[in-house]
Amino acid sequence: MTTASRSDSMRGGGRATGGPDIAFIGLGIMGSPMAVHLANAGHRVTGYNRTAAKAAPLVAAGGRAATSIADAVRGAEVICVMVPDSPDVRAVLTGEKGVFDSAEAGALIIDFSTIRPDVAAEFARQAAESGLRMLDAPVSGGEAGAVGATLSIAVGGADADFERARPIFDAVGKTVVHVGPSGSGQTVKAANQLIVAANIQALAEAIVFLETYGVDTEAALRVLGGGLAGSRVLELKQDTMLARAFQPGFRIDLHHKDLGIVSDAARQAGVVLPVGALVTQLMAAAKANGDGALDHSALLRGVERLSGRAKVN
Repeated sequence: MTTASRSDSMRGGGRATGGPDIAFIGLGIMGSPMAVHLANAGHRVTGYNRTAAKAAPLVAAGGRAATSIADAVRGAEVICVMVPDSPDVRAVLTGEKGVFDSAEAGALIIDFSTIRPDVAAEFARQAAESGLRMLDAPVSGGEAGAVGATLSIAVGGADADFERARPIFDAVGKTVVHVGPSGSGQTVKAANQLIVAANIQALAEAIVFLETYGVDTEAALRVLGGGLAGSRVLELKQDTMLARAFQPGFRIDLHHKDLGIVSDAARQAGVVLPVGALVTQLMAAAKANGDGALDHSALLRGVERLSGRAKVN
């Protein structure tokens, strides 16, 4: 179906829009609110998720639930992917009746997932061989950023494709930056995950240190937040850490995966990351101790365990 015929068909029913028809694959904690924002922005969005019930918010926003990846991408000019890891993206793109098999020539794929930079570049090459275009556009900001459409998005790929996708990025994010060729977005996201993990670990250690000395910890963090020690991590995570309320906004399981990406990419490049290596091990320890489903701020529990101050659940 041509772009013109797609536009004509939209006038016959459903939500009219001057923007592209969008397929959104992966309607989980992050993908669902992102797809809803796109529907609310006036795009015609068709979503697919292996657990069909997760398409309900998109349908309520005026989107359509697809029965398969092939069904979702049929007629789509832009295909968004938001799944957990490299193997999941590979299955979506290269599996039988996946995106590469089913998308129309010239479609633009935007991968919002967080995967290895080299894998992202490989997928971009395969997309080009299939007559498709691709951007890697991993997001930062967690569930709150997805719900509030305030995500930070680092985008790798061609300039022209980035400009074409800009209205889509603007509907789901606040800080959107084209950072280089294919794979660059994933490299920036890996650096982000390294910085965030190190900040959370440092904050966790500071909290246990302050509490041990009987300091008014809430007041102490308020002072620290006003100085050079202040950070976005301190701002967003201090309350949940003080309350030991670790409902997941971004799970330790996923951050553990992301730090593996950092470690692999650094080793390939011959870059030494001493703090990164340490925090990767601490994240692995948290996962091994059963904290994988908790928010990554639960690194605090690891500091308590190492300090002999862990509380019985």
